[in-house]
Amino acid sequence: MELKVKQVKRVDGLKESVYLPGLFNGLKLTARHLFRNLFGRKDTVTIQYPEEQRAVSPRWRGRHRLTRREDGFIKCVACYMCETICPAQCIHIEAGDHPDLSIEKYPVVFDIDELRCVFCGLCVEACPKEAIRMDTGVIAMAYNSRDRFDYNRDLLKDSYRPNEKTKYTDIPLPRSEDDALPNSKGIPAS
Repeated sequence: MELKVKQVKRVDGLKESVYLPGLFNGLKLTARHLFRNLFGRKDTVTIQYPEEQRAVSPRWRGRHRLTRREDGFIKCVACYMCETICPAQCIHIEAGDHPDLSIEKYPVVFDIDELRCVFCGLCVEACPKEAIRMDTGVIAMAYNSRDRFDYNRDLLKDSYRPNEKTKYTDIPLPRSEDDALPNSKGIPAS
């Protein structure tokens, strides 16, 4: 079998070596986008970022969160399924015995290194209790320190609400919302 090779004829000359046609094409495109944004057409290219949020698909995989049971405690039973299936090996779990005998164990340590995570969603698919989700809607995670990308169990909770129905007082929980979520925005403590 013979391969078909398409030969492209290169145009050399003064027109290509001066780069003026390419420069004018770029300026024309920039001017077109500028006027489109100035006169407010519906197909504008630029979004007004903090006021407008970028539209994302409902299937978007954002930052992780741990879901809760009805009594306020996290659903995770430390089965190590998400840690095992993670291709980036960014999840670290340490299990502890739960005081309630109907629940076998709970995660004493549940850490995710978001810098290593590839946001594949395999941890969500592997979880038998639907304890971990990636539907927070947090799109951009930008910090000035690498340590801020290490999320622990208390930072991954979907929201920190001390629940009066929680009967597990001997399980180490954060004392306040400031201990769980510094600055109340889910930013890890430095």
